[in-house]
Amino acid sequence: MVTMDDVARRAGVTKQTVSNVVRGRTVVSPDTRAKVEAAIAELGYQPNLLARSLATGTTMTVGFIVPTVANPFYSVVVEEVETVLEERGYHLLLATTRGDGERARRHLTSLSNRSLDALLVAGDRDLGEHVPLLERLGLPVALCMWDSEPPSALPVVTVDFEKAGYLAGRHLCQLGHRRPVVIADVPAHRVRIEGMRRAFAEVGVTLGDEAVLSAPGATPEAGYAAALLALAAPERPTCVLTSTDAIALGVTEAFRHHGLRVPEDISVVGIDDIPQAAHAHPPLTTVGLPMRRMARDAAELLLNAIRDKQPVPPDLSLLSPAIIRRESSAPPAQN
Repeated sequence: MVTMDDVARRAGVTKQTVSNVVRGRTVVSPDTRAKVEAAIAELGYQPNLLARSLATGTTMTVGFIVPTVANPFYSVVVEEVETVLEERGYHLLLATTRGDGERARRHLTSLSNRSLDALLVAGDRDLGEHVPLLERLGLPVALCMWDSEPPSALPVVTVDFEKAGYLAGRHLCQLGHRRPVVIADVPAHRVRIEGMRRAFAEVGVTLGDEAVLSAPGATPEAGYAAALLALAAPERPTCVLTSTDAIALGVTEAFRHHGLRVPEDISVVGIDDIPQAAHAHPPLTTVGLPMRRMARDAAELLLNAIRDKQPVPPDLSLLSPAIIRRESSAPPAQN
């Protein structure tokens, strides 16, 4: 069995330096780290995780609970969190709630009984009611991708979702649209809808409840079904704002199947900027959310807390979205 001493001799460094590299410590210079990593790869060294756990009092494992990995948005977030953890020598234990509050509670209970160094939670749809349990876990906890009012007792790294909705609405207002319809995951994305309402109110348009159609689950299938309801309205809207890109993809497909051109006949704007948005037909105008930065900031917050052996202080980090103009939005057609 290859040992840490073997790696140290091959790399020409001390055993402690090898340990620092394996544990992801930043005290090692890039050149030295590269030599050690090359020696590890050449010799096929596998760290003894149990021995390291006993020696350090840590498991080098961070739990992460997300609503789903089927949504491309969360796939990107999970990927970035895993990258950050790997850079520091940590492992990821992933669990999904799948839109089930009871499943979310079971995961929290189960993970709290495991040997985790910290826990990251994304999305409040299934976990908002379990915040008191999160506060009692007794290990560093951070929240990200929190749509609703963030809890004051926990650290939160999220996006200004009200601004995201506002930017989507303002973009369409600036193009001249005055007959909007919103297709959203209600009530999960209530804050985004409030931002859309604010934008249209600035140009004298009231975005009432009758103009908000529900697409539960934030999927293309739900967007497709809701788009058919929008087409059945007595007066067809000139634009559709959606609370996610996944919904928008279903909306544009429904319009295409019913002979409507996007954006010539009707404009569509999403929120997220998932990878598929840029390759849709037509490419989707959307409000880009800083997904990778949010994931990285939240993961590093926890890793620093583990390093310092301190609880993460409650704080709110609100990241700013930005409009990304593509081909699915244009001025309304002249009737």
